[in-house]
Amino acid sequence: MILSFQRTCLFFLLILSCWLKPDAYGGMTNLARWTGQLVYVPLYSHIYADKRYGDKPFLLTATLSIRNTDPENAITLHQVDFYDSEGNLIKHYLKAPLSIQPLGSMQYIVHESENQGGSGAKFLVSWKTKKDATQPIIESISIGTKMQQGISFISRGIVIKGESIEE
Repeated sequence: MILSFQRTCLFFLLILSCWLKPDAYGGMTNLARWTGQLVYVPLYSHIYADKRYGDKPFLLTATLSIRNTDPENAITLHQVDFYDSEGNLIKHYLKAPLSIQPLGSMQYIVHESENQGGSGAKFLVSWKTKKDATQPIIESISIGTKMQQGISFISRGIVIKGESIEE
């Protein structure tokens, strides 16, 4: 009888933990409102594969994807900067602020031939809005092929600074 009660409790805890599952950013699923953020996005210009490639890097093409998740408000990009493994700026991708309309998206490509970024490359993305907006999805998608080997993966950005609206 006690064992059955313990199993029932464990079952309900399991159901509750699935229902209160954290979102991809580590918080509980709620839609915080933001007026701006600075987002760090890992991006892999290359990685090191197995022994058959020796110490030569496996070069990748990477895409930085910025998706405005807000169905009503535009967001404005103020910074899209690419840095290498040591933290040195490689390229400013924006010459002027750029608006992304509600549910719109932008992408920036780092070609396989760009070999300065290294395995620790990253983007810093800064965005703001006049009204509060839902947090955009900012991620990098890396993909590459060599001989008969193909590799692809996604890295999500993390907020390192931000101004939110408490609900």
